[in-house]
Amino acid sequence: MTVQFGAVTIDWFGLGSLRLEGQTGAVIYIDPGPTDYGILEDRAPNDGDLILVTHDDHYDPAAIQRVAHENAIVVVHESIDATAIDRPVDQPEELPYEVERVGDDESFVLGPLDLFTTPAYNDPTGPHTNAEGRPYHPEGTGCGFGVTIDGVTAFWPGDTDALAFHEGLEIDLFMPPIGGTYTMDRHEAADLAAAIAPDLVLPVHYDTFDEITADADAFVVDVARRGVPVVLEM
Repeated sequence: MTVQFGAVTIDWFGLGSLRLEGQTGAVIYIDPGPTDYGILEDRAPNDGDLILVTHDDHYDPAAIQRVAHENAIVVVHESIDATAIDRPVDQPEELPYEVERVGDDESFVLGPLDLFTTPAYNDPTGPHTNAEGRPYHPEGTGCGFGVTIDGVTAFWPGDTDALAFHEGLEIDLFMPPIGGTYTMDRHEAADLAAAIAPDLVLPVHYDTFDEITADADAFVVDVARRGVPVVLEM
């Protein structure tokens, strides 16, 4: 099922992999990889104008090349380093596209699109840490992306906890992770959705593998009871 919100069509492929298309024709992919879990396995449209990658875990040149057309722009977080990834991949600058690196607190314009980035990380004193007590996503190693397309401001916060500054964001479409373990869970995401009060919530980053299994139906009920519109992409 594809979700239609205003002038924007949204598809979710698993993990944080999203496709946004406006009525004016702009096509944006967010975190199209990795392909390890079958993400985009049967999809090779090469129709992406803009590819956004939040951090190392979601950086996969094969996935980018599957969705990007030859004149695409690829925007990646400044921390992404192919030598630190546990699979053989090229550095972003080696890809056959215009590549831009961004920090985690920037605003910029690309053609008709307004974009911004936000910090994305796990609080080292919070619940989303490994067996050694270290955050799965330390501060400075990733970002979230917001993009305004045909009047709709959509926001994917990345692999992150629910952070205090999120509550002050003015966005129309909120696409939070709800799988827990490595990110906020469905309860934390529901609290954040209620605080932001967007026009629509579309949960992602759940059920792709066991560690991020979540009860999406319960999330929908929780958010809807708070008076916030919510939908599932099945």
